[in-house]
Amino acid sequence: MKRFCVTYQQIKKYQKDMKAGIVGLPNVGKSTLFNCLSNAKAQSANFPFCTIEPNIGVVNVPDPRINRLEELVKPQAVQMATVDIVDIAGLVKGASKGEGLGNQFLANIRECNAIIHVLRCFDNDNIVHVDGNVNPIRDKETIDIELQLKDLETVEKRLEKVNRAAKTGNKEAQVEKALLDRIRETLLQAKSARTVEPQNQDEIELLEDFQLITNKPVLYVCNVDENSAVNGNKYVDQVRELVKDEDAEVIILSVGAEADITELESYEERQVFLEDMGLTEPGSAVLIRAAYKLLKLQTYFTAGVKEVRAWTINVGDTAPKAAGVIHTDFEKGFIRAEVIAFDDYSSLGSEAKAKEAGKLRVEGKEYIVKDGDVMHFRFNV
Repeated sequence: MKRFCVTYQQIKKYQKDMKAGIVGLPNVGKSTLFNCLSNAKAQSANFPFCTIEPNIGVVNVPDPRINRLEELVKPQAVQMATVDIVDIAGLVKGASKGEGLGNQFLANIRECNAIIHVLRCFDNDNIVHVDGNVNPIRDKETIDIELQLKDLETVEKRLEKVNRAAKTGNKEAQVEKALLDRIRETLLQAKSARTVEPQNQDEIELLEDFQLITNKPVLYVCNVDENSAVNGNKYVDQVRELVKDEDAEVIILSVGAEADITELESYEERQVFLEDMGLTEPGSAVLIRAAYKLLKLQTYFTAGVKEVRAWTINVGDTAPKAAGVIHTDFEKGFIRAEVIAFDDYSSLGSEAKAKEAGKLRVEGKEYIVKDGDVMHFRFNV
């Protein structure tokens, strides 16, 4: 499989809502993790990383399905799905009031679509903790409170404007005010906006419009020592207990060990290292896939002799929307989609054999694309 590196502008021509920000207190392993992702080598060393700015990178999403398609089709080129990862400045207490790099931190995180929250879950006297000792629960609450305070400021400013319109009998303003009041009460209880359940489509759209930081989906990464990379430790148990009622995934990752793995040149050396740790693949690969899922993204494939490519779409997108990711003309002039499920393509070995077996389906404008679909679009413009 060929390596490739494209410009930020080229990537953004096709991608939407794919940016996940790495956040956490100083010295919890954020930048080391970011550097691991920047050098991540999957099984065949085909997951390159293109640096866009000092703290932004486009990372390929490890997916064995595209390796299988490459094996079957033998294309001239292969392009994988990608996700933006942002290394955001460390946050300290008082960030909501501009302390430390608070303003930069909050501005950067607001631009992201999801949060990867790194928590230090290891003891090491050589790495100083900003608060003096290791306590992931306190660390999580520090960041949560700062983000909630910033959102509270946003909500109260918006309420000032909405209250006036609501008093005049404006029904839209009254609906917005009711939602803002619920969010404000939630934030005052030290809970994040994502815990507020929208009651209808209008509230879903309003929540998106508010652009609240604590409404973004979150993934917790417990940075552990090498010996805890498989089963975790007491700190990981504490985090799991704390977030059990949140709609959030917890991942265990030994960032230090991941950094060592990326320094190894050969696939064999990396596999030996992983086996010694009791792992089957680098934790960075698990994290990248989890971030992709967190952003509610999925993949469909196009497969031809010139190129096998993974295209990224939102979960729930229709066939025309999926076609539009390739080119807007494909969506405008959409006629139909010819679809083969990946498992059928893989087991039968080719598009022709899938067609012979009756596994190639013709789908119209209402078809909801499934993850892993191998697709060919017919259009007319």
